[in-house]
Amino acid sequence: MPVYNFKKMAPVPSAPDLVDIVLMRTQRKTPTVIHPGYKIQRIRAFYMRKIKFTQQTISERLGQILTDFPRLNDIHPFYADLCNTLYDRDHYKLALGQINTARSLCDSIARDMIRMVKYGDSLYRCKCLKRAALGRMCTVLKRQKASLAYLEEVRKHMSRLPALDPNTRTLLMCGLPNVGKSSFMNKITRANVDVQPYAFTTKSLFVGHCDYRYLRWQVIDTPGILDHSLEERNTIEMQAITALAHLTCSVLYFVDISEQCGYPLEQQISLFQSIKPLFANKQLIIVVNKIDAQPWETLDSGKKAMVEGLVDGQTTLMQMSNHSEEGVSEVKAAACDKLLAARVESRVSGKKIEGVMNRLQVFEPTPRDGRTREACIPESVQRAREAGTLGPTDDERKPKRSRSGYAVTKDDDGNLLPDDTGDEAMGDASAKKTARDLMWENGGPGVWAPDYREIYDLKDDEWRFDAIPQILDGKNIADYVDPDIDAKLARLEEEEAQLLEEDAAAAMGEDPESDLDEEESAAIEAIRERKTIARSSRVSNNGQNKPVQSRAIRGRSRDKHDAGARDAAEVKRKMDQYGIDASKMIESATAQRGRKRDRSLGPSARGRSRTRAGDRGGDDGSDAEMEISTEGMSNKEVKRIKKEKKQSAKREMSLARSHSRPRDPSSVGLKDEAAERVAKKLDKLGRKQWFGGSGEGDQRQAVHLVKWMNTGKKRNGTHYCR
Repeated sequence: MPVYNFKKMAPVPSAPDLVDIVLMRTQRKTPTVIHPGYKIQRIRAFYMRKIKFTQQTISERLGQILTDFPRLNDIHPFYADLCNTLYDRDHYKLALGQINTARSLCDSIARDMIRMVKYGDSLYRCKCLKRAALGRMCTVLKRQKASLAYLEEVRKHMSRLPALDPNTRTLLMCGLPNVGKSSFMNKITRANVDVQPYAFTTKSLFVGHCDYRYLRWQVIDTPGILDHSLEERNTIEMQAITALAHLTCSVLYFVDISEQCGYPLEQQISLFQSIKPLFANKQLIIVVNKIDAQPWETLDSGKKAMVEGLVDGQTTLMQMSNHSEEGVSEVKAAACDKLLAARVESRVSGKKIEGVMNRLQVFEPTPRDGRTREACIPESVQRAREAGTLGPTDDERKPKRSRSGYAVTKDDDGNLLPDDTGDEAMGDASAKKTARDLMWENGGPGVWAPDYREIYDLKDDEWRFDAIPQILDGKNIADYVDPDIDAKLARLEEEEAQLLEEDAAAAMGEDPESDLDEEESAAIEAIRERKTIARSSRVSNNGQNKPVQSRAIRGRSRDKHDAGARDAAEVKRKMDQYGIDASKMIESATAQRGRKRDRSLGPSARGRSRTRAGDRGGDDGSDAEMEISTEGMSNKEVKRIKKEKKQSAKREMSLARSHSRPRDPSSVGLKDEAAERVAKKLDKLGRKQWFGGSGEGDQRQAVHLVKWMNTGKKRNGTHYCR
């Protein structure tokens, strides 16, 4: 599996697109309207939230870019040098550094502007600070236009890099252009590398995979390398040099002895000598290719000596032809075997093997005496050896199965073959037929099935095929379920009959027998009712969702037709249930209500009541005198007298009400009138939440204008603040 996967890197947006993304996200994810009546603290929080959200969005976007792109100091040296070859290490680091600096600048801008918004004294100033903050952060992003465009191009190219593992088993092919590297890769792998008769058909690294000895091998095809100095090599050639320098692999250097590649053999030998230092600590095989066009045996002796001069103690020379596929498999096997042996040797010679060997302990038995003990062979085995009957025969080693149910095999003339003549091969009675064989003999699947009772494990094998219910010793198997089942059934029936009788008695209203007398039963019922009332009152009093009621309406009956707690008869009935004498309580309440009624009524009302009594008794009342006294008066005087009468009644009623509550502060526990005013003010503030007083969240236009609505610059036209 590849160690690095550059295809998962997210696309890098351009600078204008990044600005649009940030501003649109801020617009969608934050509140957009300031309603009239907001306090200045809420306005400050509104704009501070927008600035903070914009800064967080920018930080997340730029941080994602910095996280996706690999750090050259943290990845494998092969990928680090490959990035240096393809993208220029300095330019790459400079672009990422500018992105990191832009993120820091946006963070500092947001931090400074939020500190200034905290002290904004008006809506206009807070809004200007917000616009300045967002504008400065967007300017910083627009300045990163070149870096973002460069990183997007690098991302596109890195996503097309081959996903190779620098640490796995690898075969690497190198050499001049057109010497047969890509053709060899197409032969041993399933890769499809383009092959053309001109130089530099392969311009980048190509990766393929093959199997050898049940292992997965990685095969890398490199671009062609020309014979000149390192400084003169281009980007295409440097990819091959980078792979040779950093990958632990088996190197196959291809040599075209037919010189059809366009380069003489001397130039190929010179290239080998120039890059030979890169072959250190690697398994090297020199592959002489295109022997179909120029056989190795007919090659000029001078050129042959030059090629053979490249071989030393660690190098192998092999011949191959991609066209005729001669020697292709041998080259692949030799390269894989050399690399496997080198990997095993490196692990054995490493430090890890010492830790493994220290945990291994080998015991070698030592003789306990000087006697020689030969192997003991039983006499029966020796006789079987002498008779030649030891072990199974060839026919016994090959079990013969039934061919029932299978297609009959015939020869070219239509005759049955000896091995396929039905069940004739099953002549040996000792060979056991399988369930499959029996199934085909008896009609095939769905017609016959094996009898699984044959494999039942019972105490007596004769019981396996007995019918169920089975008879044992003259009794049915059901007799062994429970010997006391009849007695238990009788008890259950009696219990069921008793339950039915109790239910019938309860339905008819018959009270069950009890040891309590009537007084004790009544007391128990009263106690239970009190417990129920106490439980319900406790639940109702503990609730938090209770309406706030004034003292004037508490205790009143909700229905005018139901006197409730104010009805003397109802109160007496309830108290009698609890065994309480309520007669004195009702008398005192009635007398007190009568006194309050007389005191609340004015003298005119009392006069009316006496007048009615006098009428019944035959005496004249004050009303009659009043009517007589107004005779002969003008309408104006009559109206004045009636007005004075009404005002007098109002004064008397207000005076009566004034006696219902004390006027002196000391009578209610207050020191003086100042303390009374403070208490009234606190009571009014406490009642504000009860009666829905206005608060900060009310969306209504106040009559007066607060300071921030008249502060700052106003535009021509509407003065509505947004």
